[in-house]
Amino acid sequence: MGSAAPVVLPRRFTIAAWISFLANILIVGTGGAVRLTGSGLGCPTWPTCVGSSVVSTPEMGIHGIIEFGNRTLTGVLLIAALVVLVFTWRVRKQRRDLWALARIVLLGIIAQAIVGGITVLVKLNPTIVGFHYIVSLILVCITAAYLVRLRAAPGKRELVVPARYAILAHLTSAAIAITVTFGVLTTGAGPHSGDPNAGRNGFNAEFLQHVHSWPAYASLAGAVALVLWSLRGAPAVRNWSLAVLGVIGVQIVVGLWQARTGLPILLVGIHMVLAVVLAAVMTVLIMKLKQPATAD
Repeated sequence: MGSAAPVVLPRRFTIAAWISFLANILIVGTGGAVRLTGSGLGCPTWPTCVGSSVVSTPEMGIHGIIEFGNRTLTGVLLIAALVVLVFTWRVRKQRRDLWALARIVLLGIIAQAIVGGITVLVKLNPTIVGFHYIVSLILVCITAAYLVRLRAAPGKRELVVPARYAILAHLTSAAIAITVTFGVLTTGAGPHSGDPNAGRNGFNAEFLQHVHSWPAYASLAGAVALVLWSLRGAPAVRNWSLAVLGVIGVQIVVGLWQARTGLPILLVGIHMVLAVVLAAVMTVLIMKLKQPATAD
């Protein structure tokens, strides 16, 4: 017996999924602006902005505008996630993978809004602020995964690269995760914790900068190996291997530049956004290691 015909998804699925993906990256940028301009307590209360006012007031100045703008964008994320969920609900029986991812994104955004409120209530505790960033990064990766699965047929999947290539890809992914983790710790120890009076995590920022760079260079080495290998024995992931290498290369240049120029906020913000872009691209590469199994 032949397999059932795949469900053809309307173009609006792709548009909604891209909006959700890009919005989740954008809020990392606006969240970075909040942190880097010292606007973390621009709205000093939550869920209101100040006192009984939900919106920022003129007396709160630019910091209130920046923080309230970031909070407003959360609503955009929520709407985008709801639209994706409604679209996916119609094919939930045929595409359980998409249905699961859509639900995770919606619940993650709701949880992220609560975590954002907690960061204000605890006066920008660096551990909570760092966790807030990591959750955003994970949501970007999940929305990227949705886009990948949106274009793939459902069902059993099989490895389309050599097993050792897949292992190297996962090791490189782990190195990237470690790099990001130490990057969060480094920021929490440095001058950009979200407010001039915000607490720091107590670590030595200069030492953490060096520790942060070690897995970054390991990631670079892994990406170079992935590209060279893909040119000979893994053509299915060649383009995404190149994409990973390209983003890592740019990220390292920005990281070195910011460290040598006194951590200007523009470069630090770019570095923060590039980290989630790298995580998303690496997510796509990992997912591309397998493709729908061919029929016997």
